[in-house]
Amino acid sequence: MDFSSNINPLGLMEGLEEYIIKNLYKLSFYPDIKYRKLKKNVAEYLNINENEVIVGNGAVEIINNIILMFNRVVVFVPCFSEYILRASVFKKPVVRIPLDEEFKVNPLLLEANLKRGDLLILGNPNNPTGFRIKKQQLIKIVEMVEDKEAFLLLDEAFYEFCEDDYDSISLFYDSKNVCIIRAATKFFALPGIRLGYAFASKDFVKNYSIYELPWSVNAVAEIASDYIFKNKDYIIKSKNYVKKQREMMYKKLNEIYNIKVFRTDCNFFLLKLLKYDEEYVFERLLEKNLLIRKCSDFEGLDKSYLRVAVKKEKENIELIEGLKSVLN
Repeated sequence: MDFSSNINPLGLMEGLEEYIIKNLYKLSFYPDIKYRKLKKNVAEYLNINENEVIVGNGAVEIINNIILMFNRVVVFVPCFSEYILRASVFKKPVVRIPLDEEFKVNPLLLEANLKRGDLLILGNPNNPTGFRIKKQQLIKIVEMVEDKEAFLLLDEAFYEFCEDDYDSISLFYDSKNVCIIRAATKFFALPGIRLGYAFASKDFVKNYSIYELPWSVNAVAEIASDYIFKNKDYIIKSKNYVKKQREMMYKKLNEIYNIKVFRTDCNFFLLKLLKYDEEYVFERLLEKNLLIRKCSDFEGLDKSYLRVAVKKEKENIELIEGLKSVLN
């Protein structure tokens, strides 16, 4: 049972496989190089205009291309490792700011480090911590970014798993200094089709087009976009299921000795081991056919951290029992 991968536990939505098979003849043709139908589907789902949509081969390609557009990158660590890796490949200076002890953003440290022209990348919620930035704090961060004439790339790959307390796209719709990325990978359980999409001002989208490769999104992803965004029942069912399992897991994980459980706003938990290290627990759980994510390769974390996904109830209970037998 793979708890290292943070994919919607409900899996493929009903009817999608049949719809893709029915449209496989489209693989004999190049996708529309401007992706007009795909962008229309994304625009309707996000409630924005088509000329405000960016699409890519997963969220990582969009992150990669936007990093190319700036001279310096600012991140809070720990964070998704590709923010740093992609910047390093292009020899872009990277400013690493530590999150506080509870893995929250410190706005004073951001104020001290952010400069004009910088690209600030924030996970919202952040991977691997699972924390989503509070609405008022995010508003203040965007105000700071605008005052300093920097740019914010908000990575919201796990957005749909979160509570409906705010929508950053509607919140910052008029900002010229924000791009918000989402993806089909996690929530729609489609990591294999590599479909990422983003909202930004039409001027930024036009500038971005200079950096993107032609035909970066495949025909299967384009076909899937005709189907997945319209299935409201799947979306509601998934949000409710993950929320219920998340609450159950938080309660049960807190009953286990020798770990600290961090609250999460999405579909995975960051755990701090108070006894043993990641390698010992990883190997003991693997003997029980339970695969978890070691976290020492995230900058800012050591060998005392693990990350586990929220899966189906039966699997979640097996993980909890496995951790109990190893740690208690």
